Amino acid sequence: MSDQQPSGMLQSLYTNRIGTARTDDEIFGYWLFVIGVLAGLLGVIVFAVTDAQTVSRGIGYALAALAPPLIMIGAVIRFPLRRTAMWLAVVGGLLSVGAVVWFLSVFPGGWPRATGRIDIIGVYTVGLIVIGLAGTVVPLWTDPVYDEHAQLTETTERQRAELETSSARVEESQSRVDELEGDLAARQEELSELEEELSEREAELAALHSSSARFELFEDRGGKHRWRLRHRNGNVIAAAGQGYSSRQKCQQGMHSVMRNALGAGVLRLESEAVETTTEDGEPVPEDADEPDLAVPSVDEDLESAATFEVFEDEGGRWRWRLRHENGNIVADSGEGYASKSNTRRAMRNVRDHVSAADYLDIDPAAFEVYRDRAGQYRWRLLHENGNILGDSGQGYTRRSDARKGLESVRKNVTEAPIVDPGTEPEEETNTDAVFEVYEDKGGEWRWRLVHRNGNVIADSGEGYSARSGCIEAVDRVREYAREADVLDVERAAFEVYEDKGGEWRWRLRHRNGNIIADSGEGYASRSGCIEAVERVKRHAPGAGDEEIET
Repeated sequence: MSDQQPSGMLQSLYTNRIGTARTDDEIFGYWLFVIGVLAGLLGVIVFAVTDAQTVSRGIGYALAALAPPLIMIGAVIRFPLRRTAMWLAVVGGLLSVGAVVWFLSVFPGGWPRATGRIDIIGVYTVGLIVIGLAGTVVPLWTDPVYDEHAQLTETTERQRAELETSSARVEESQSRVDELEGDLAARQEELSELEEELSEREAELAALHSSSARFELFEDRGGKHRWRLRHRNGNVIAAAGQGYSSRQKCQQGMHSVMRNALGAGVLRLESEAVETTTEDGEPVPEDADEPDLAVPSVDEDLESAATFEVFEDEGGRWRWRLRHENGNIVADSGEGYASKSNTRRAMRNVRDHVSAADYLDIDPAAFEVYRDRAGQYRWRLLHENGNILGDSGQGYTRRSDARKGLESVRKNVTEAPIVDPGTEPEEETNTDAVFEVYEDKGGEWRWRLVHRNGNVIADSGEGYSARSGCIEAVDRVREYAREADVLDVERAAFEVYEDKGGEWRWRLRHRNGNIIADSGEGYASRSGCIEAVERVKRHAPGAGDEEIET
């Protein structure tokens, strides 16, 4: 017997009118049963309308005789009985059909009542008996263990039950997944709210930490290291009062002031608090000068002794320069502007930022984290000579995200191999990024550091005329990026660097990357360059301006 799923027209009609069949045998047995019933009815009708001793009457007898074996065989096949019962039913059906054919050959005109054939009747009867035994007695006598159809039917039922159970579990799991997805969405919304709140708190914290003054570290003319606290309006509001033998000790003294000044109380010193004896233990003379308890100021004159000059150069570009009253040029714009208004705007930027600008200590390279004009945070890798070795290539909404991108570069840059765009490194590496060196549309060579997730985490920022020059730039980034310090730039910062000619220069770089002022000349030593910066810090905020003819 077959356990395949039924198909075809009979299956469709059976399914639509009776129900879903499990096997082809079920459908075949049913239609065999129907054919038997129709054959019996047709035989009775033919017998009733035909004359005796005619061929038509004989066909009526044959149809009526075929009805019982067909009906019985259909029932045996349709029911899930043993395979032995099915084969016996087929044998019995063949005997009965053979008897009917024999009858038609002996009595083509019908069967006269006065004449009988015991042999034909016997074969026909034996066939019916065999079919009856196949459908009733054989299933009761045979062992179901050896019945293949029963086993297949049982297996099919078990698999169907398991399938239904699995489907129920899948539906339950899907329901659980939907619930978890809903919970995850709710958690993500809560996380977004927490991140927004954290950003607000960070902004508030940055506002609390922001100050209208900056500490300045410098080396005085006597070679001593000092610090001073300068307001952004240019006034010095505190100073070290003494020199230090090293920059490190000076920083320690400055940090001590930072730690202790905020919570320090106020002690009013009365006259008895003044020392009344000298170092030798002798009484202080009455006519001795009172001790100077004030902190000495580094700047004797806070008023500016310089003037901004706005002029048009020979090329038709507008520029500015800061000239001291002794005639020296203290600073200049470094670049030309298309209009006088742009020059004055740049000059105002210098006035606003110069006094509070920090120093960028780049030795030999450092990462600079800043905020661009669009309000996004970026980083760039600066060399002490002023060149930008690389930058982030993209902006970040938060300073912490820019720092994370920077740290990813520091982690991967040293071992990152150089490949062509879209290719994989020939050998497996321990890094998560590769350098891609490519030629842009303008014919210049550039590099970019691509993470394995596809994100560009750094790029050259500028083009190179030859591929070899671009690869040399990659080598410089590999050399400096891992150990480079990270510098945070607020509004602007002074960069003190040594140029190719061995002279020291400074430039004032805005946080958006633009250079808004430079020294205009070189200095023989770093200390001389820093002194020049101090002169700019002292004179630029309060300097007036005038337009001159060149």
